[in-house]
Amino acid sequence: MSGDRLSGALDFLREAERLKSTLRSGYTSTGRPESTAEHTWRLCLMALVFSDEFENIDLLRLIKLCIVHDLGEALSGDIPAVLQTEGSGKSAQERADLEVLTKTLRPTKRAEILALWEEYEAASSPEAILAKGLDKLETILQHNQGQNPASFDYAFNLGYGRKQTAAHPVLAEIRAILDQETRERAEGSRG
Repeated sequence: MSGDRLSGALDFLREAERLKSTLRSGYTSTGRPESTAEHTWRLCLMALVFSDEFENIDLLRLIKLCIVHDLGEALSGDIPAVLQTEGSGKSAQERADLEVLTKTLRPTKRAEILALWEEYEAASSPEAILAKGLDKLETILQHNQGQNPASFDYAFNLGYGRKQTAAHPVLAEIRAILDQETRERAEGSRG
């Protein structure tokens, strides 16, 4: 790797570091706002932990998809699911931000990251379908585990990501467990 390629890769990594400070709407179990980088880390961990349950899946590809799925949020931030609307332009903004973010990478690596993001967005492979489902499940898991404000809307999670989490029997099984936890959290928050 030449000096320019190394410098370009390091520049990219410096910009991607912004995900560590990009906050999401969820809270950790200690009550601190969760970052997008933390969400991505546990999403990758979920992919690894459940990988034996998914037949004929390329684990490396699944993890790569998980790593890049929210990378564009490093520049414009996260839009909580409860605030997203049809045609909001969130996807286009993330794609544009990802193009800016990856501009210092060598062309082949840049193309790989952009293609992985597009594969995830389109759910165009078995791995991308799983990544999308696991993404929704990780979010619900965090909401159930987090020390959320009293006004937190647990009921939203009971409908959130239904299509993605129904795409594989294992995802559906995990979803059933998390839905029960969500109901229990909702009941507990009212008491």
